[in-house]
Amino acid sequence: MAPARTPAALLAGLVAADPGRPRVTVYDDTDGPTAGERVELSARVLANWVAKAGNLLQDELDAGPGSVVRLALPPHWRTLYWALAAWSVGACVEVARPGDDGHGADVVVTDDPTRGDGAEHLVVVTLAALARTAAVEVPGGAVDEARDLATHGDVLVALDEPDPADPALRDGADVLAYAEVVPAAGDGTGGRVHTQTTDTGELLRLALAAWAGDGSLVLTRGTPGPGTRAARLASEGVTREA
Repeated sequence: MAPARTPAALLAGLVAADPGRPRVTVYDDTDGPTAGERVELSARVLANWVAKAGNLLQDELDAGPGSVVRLALPPHWRTLYWALAAWSVGACVEVARPGDDGHGADVVVTDDPTRGDGAEHLVVVTLAALARTAAVEVPGGAVDEARDLATHGDVLVALDEPDPADPALRDGADVLAYAEVVPAAGDGTGGRVHTQTTDTGELLRLALAAWAGDGSLVLTRGTPGPGTRAARLASEGVTREA
């Protein structure tokens, strides 16, 4: 039996298969600075974001196998590349629950700096696509992703590999090991999958399942205007709702 794929191997396979094909498309219908955005990432572009974030985690924040990278982020395209970056260096991705601060995490990645209180390392993410600096005050010693991420390399070479039994995704009481976090291919989970989930853990699982089936994910944030949703899904060629 072939060994289970890791998220890093899954991403590498997407790039090798068709680097220019869209793998993540996000429509933002929320209020605030991201309203109206449409962001599409091909496999190549997604891998580039993952490489930069992975190099930051590994080189600046000492993340690797045994580390816990807590994501206190909403469902968003930035959330996806931070999760893949943490998996690419062998860390455990932990989905922050309501009320969590930074205690118990080696790295907290969040758009709300108060969620990182008590963490060893803090990365402050600005969700707006064209941001070049954080929209909030960044605590001393924390990383301003919008300002600093671009300085990191486009090629990631992991220093260590996770053991198949190491935890890859912790979402509340649910824990998936590296050997099981990527679903088996050919289980009907591919195609163009649309979701409006507001749950970050569900987003990560849906994305891995779609990619494992050589598919892609379309995420709607917020509520589209009347008539917009159907037209949008038709234009994106959505084949399945999740």
